[in-house]
Amino acid sequence: MTTVIRQDDLIESVADALQFISYYHPKDFIQGVYEAYLKEESQAAKDAMAQILINSRMCAQGHRPICQDTGIVTVFVNIGMDVKFECDMPLDDVINEGVRLAYTHPDNVLRASVLADPDGKRQNTKDNTPAIIHYKMVPGNTVDVHVAAKGGGSEAKSKFAMLNPS
Repeated sequence: MTTVIRQDDLIESVADALQFISYYHPKDFIQGVYEAYLKEESQAAKDAMAQILINSRMCAQGHRPICQDTGIVTVFVNIGMDVKFECDMPLDDVINEGVRLAYTHPDNVLRASVLADPDGKRQNTKDNTPAIIHYKMVPGNTVDVHVAAKGGGSEAKSKFAMLNPS
């Protein structure tokens, strides 16, 4: 049996998923921080964990990003061999349209941090596209899309030098 995936459904799913992960921590993370908080003896460490928990609750309730660095989007797509896409543009463009929609959403605009040409003009795309997209063909008639937004702080410009060992 062939499953049909419509363009607008995929765009909306990607956008919704990115909005969701921007303001909700995973439940196991919250539970882990809370359990660590209860066991912690250092007041400074307890205060830091309390701030994480308070921030998490405020973000979830207010639908605001957990962190100002809302990340570079990476998408993992597992496509079943029995899936048909009804799209009038390439799949990369469909997914990037979902990213664009999420990062420019009027109720929760996310910070765009992708450069159109990082080695040249260094101009921000203003909508966080293009995403990094990985495809995998799998047996079946489903499509699984996993989105992640990795903060760019670890991608900061750096310099490496070695000293002569002699």
